[in-house]
Amino acid sequence: MSRRWLGLLWALPLAVMAAEPVAQVAAPAAGSSVTGQLTQLVLGLLLVVGLIFFLAWLLRRVQRIGPGNAQVIELVGSRALGPRDRLVLVQVGEEQILLGLTPGRITPLHVLKHPVSVAQTEAATPEFAQRLMELMGKDQKDKK
Repeated sequence: MSRRWLGLLWALPLAVMAAEPVAQVAAPAAGSSVTGQLTQLVLGLLLVVGLIFFLAWLLRRVQRIGPGNAQVIELVGSRALGPRDRLVLVQVGEEQILLGLTPGRITPLHVLKHPVSVAQTEAATPEFAQRLMELMGKDQKDKK
């Protein structure tokens, strides 16, 4: 959606609010009561909140329509060299590039001729609750 449309969407509530006082002056309150004014206030508030939610939903919808979210760059592995320095192996298409990362700089160090294959392994450690139960069971056996 272009910026012109977004500008029009933002200008619409302002135009409605600007026209409202003119309508109130043109038609004097015939028998305005507190409940009528309160109802009008609540309905106006619901309209504004609904408009905000609609615009947020529309903005999310428009952002998804944009360029595809396909991942072209994939992190293969990384290694810390120090507290702030790292080596990172990145897959870009068919090439793998070794990068050096420092706080103020990213330096390409080497483009690998033969890509490194990293086997995907499942988590070596069990879930926290299972591990905790194992430790508690071992502690209770040791005390007996």
